[in-house]
Amino acid sequence: MSPLPKFMADRWGRREMLPPGKGRIYWHVLFRDHPQVRAIASEAHRRLAGIGGLDPVPYEWLHLTTLVVGLTDDVTEEQLTALIAEARKRLADMQPINVTLGRVLYHPEAIALEARPTEALAPMLDVVRATTRAATGCEGILGTDPWIPHVTVAYSSAEQPAEPVITALGRHLPDCKVTIDHINLVVQDGPENLWDWRPMATVPFSALA
Repeated sequence: MSPLPKFMADRWGRREMLPPGKGRIYWHVLFRDHPQVRAIASEAHRRLAGIGGLDPVPYEWLHLTTLVVGLTDDVTEEQLTALIAEARKRLADMQPINVTLGRVLYHPEAIALEARPTEALAPMLDVVRATTRAATGCEGILGTDPWIPHVTVAYSSAEQPAEPVITALGRHLPDCKVTIDHINLVVQDGPENLWDWRPMATVPFSALA
């Protein structure tokens, strides 16, 4: 992600959207049960409220994208079952991960909060990649390459100068400490901007299993 883009872009207009009934499968960390993540996202939304062309991420779907498994057409029900079972087995020894949100990342299509340190989250990524490979035979796809763990707070839906957005939000929000103790397998159905999400499984870490 570029730290300071000069222009924002229309994310939805630049992406090939899936039609309803077609989905994409993700390993996400969902933060619906983390009030502190909702609070920091709410502060970001408050600061950006006077600027058009931005679509806030619904609080229910605040997330950290870990890996794109693939399209629903390419993953069988048997593979999904194996994927979840394999993840439960491999994550049984994973300890909860403590990260900090606060540093703002700017991309022409999105505004996000970096999850730091990246190295603390790398073992989680390694496990879901190995799990996906074992259950489906596919490697999966990183949301960013190199992987930058982050929580998106808003997507850009218009072409406009980035400077007013950066001025309104700034480079850093008050630090938010978060403990990640699970990962979610989620199906996103149809066009991304409709937020038609279906959580398939929550896989807890360590003694929480």
